[in-house]
Amino acid sequence: MTETITTPAERTQTQAEPRSDRAWLWNVVLLDDDEHTYEYVIRMLHTLFGMPVERAFRLAEEVDARGRAVVLTTHKEHAELKRDQVHAFGKDALIASCAGSMSAVLEPAECGSDDED
Repeated sequence: MTETITTPAERTQTQAEPRSDRAWLWNVVLLDDDEHTYEYVIRMLHTLFGMPVERAFRLAEEVDARGRAVVLTTHKEHAELKRDQVHAFGKDALIASCAGSMSAVLEPAECGSDDED
């Protein structure tokens, strides 16, 4: 019976997980609903993400037309914070039946995104 002997360095190399020099990026995706006005969306994006009003308006149009829009691409912890801030922003005062904040989800970003924070 032949026994193979490996050194600790050899065992560590084969068991190590592949490392990436770049952290995984995540998209914060705003989801459409019928309970929030353009004014609300624009104010929220300006307040939470520091967006100029013009860009916030374009994203409000995209959410309305497509049902969703990527509003930020960043590292996971920051994306989670921004998603939670969207969820906590509160109801739209311009719509009496509005029950609360808009919804946002996180999705892994594809490499090469231009929206990186």
